[in-house]
Amino acid sequence: MLEKALYGSKRYYAWIGFLLIIIIAGLSAYVRQFNYGLGVTGMSRDVTWGLYISQFTFMVGVAASAVMVAIPYYLHDYKVFGKIVILGEFLAVSAVIVCMLFIFVDMGQPMRFLNLILHPTPRSVMFWDMCVLMGYLLLNIFIGWTVLGAEKKGCPPPHWTKVLSYIAIPWAISIHTVTAFLYAGLPGRYYWLSAIMAARFLSSAFAAGPALLIILCLLLRRFTSFKTPSEAIQSLAKIVTYAMIANVFFFMLEVFTAFYSNIPGHMAALKYLFVGLEGHNNLVPFMWTAAVLAFLGIILLLIPKMRRNETVLTGALVSVFVAAWLDKGLGLVLGGFVPNAFDHITEYVPTATELTVILGVYAIGFLLLTILYKVLIAVREQV
Repeated sequence: MLEKALYGSKRYYAWIGFLLIIIIAGLSAYVRQFNYGLGVTGMSRDVTWGLYISQFTFMVGVAASAVMVAIPYYLHDYKVFGKIVILGEFLAVSAVIVCMLFIFVDMGQPMRFLNLILHPTPRSVMFWDMCVLMGYLLLNIFIGWTVLGAEKKGCPPPHWTKVLSYIAIPWAISIHTVTAFLYAGLPGRYYWLSAIMAARFLSSAFAAGPALLIILCLLLRRFTSFKTPSEAIQSLAKIVTYAMIANVFFFMLEVFTAFYSNIPGHMAALKYLFVGLEGHNNLVPFMWTAAVLAFLGIILLLIPKMRRNETVLTGALVSVFVAAWLDKGLGLVLGGFVPNAFDHITEYVPTATELTVILGVYAIGFLLLTILYKVLIAVREQV
């Protein structure tokens, strides 16, 4: 079926060409990083995780979000999601591969990636993170591709695909829970040392991931023959709404705990993020932008009349997605390094090399997603 991705309109080829240019630029930037080391990035002794790890963290959430389509469809027989459940599975495949690529580029030397396989350490959370990500990737590939192949032949999918779908539901929750444990298990970082870190991760994932999926459905409806039912879009938008409300609520719990307990370490990170600390305020504009967008998105999604207007809905979903990215893909990781072990502040500023590599990795993800969606649309047109 992959041969169907070789044929398309001029607009399709232009998009593929654009992605390939970004991928080549990202690859050349990574070659520079490989030759000179991680010294070409903005990371340092005090900030050992930068945008690579923060993007990995955010994209794990996007991958896990496919479960918000799978649960209603497989567990509650909600037929409306029948047409888009495979879109969620293919989005999960692309997102997991992007996650792995961010880990790959963050390791500096690619040979180190093999240490997780050649020298497994069950006591390491990173080892289990690799296991659940690989398992989730294989589950979504097998389920999505087999179901699509059965759809092409005009026959029902094998029974084992439904069994794997049931397995994939708790597995999706596990991938982001284990990722949260990478942070919550570090006692030296006050901002991450929280019992509700996994809950925060899952709530933001169930908001940002489905928001992206709806945006993709709207784009497919506009530019292709794939028409997602409005009922499915509205139902998924409600999931985004309440997940984002939970995400904001969990964050406010962290704020209350930090300032009511008056623990300096917990307060320092939040002060740095929202008002600056000791003259350091690089992230303040981004975090206040995230706060405004989060509340704006929630308000627009809560009003039925606004939510049913697809133009307003798109704006609300973009607001939610960007707010979640600014919080988890920027502030969470970088804020956790303030202050350092000596109560000093070292600010992190990504370099052009890092940003180019990140764009290249995202371009690979979009290229894979484009190919998978192109095959899906071609098969359904043929059927």
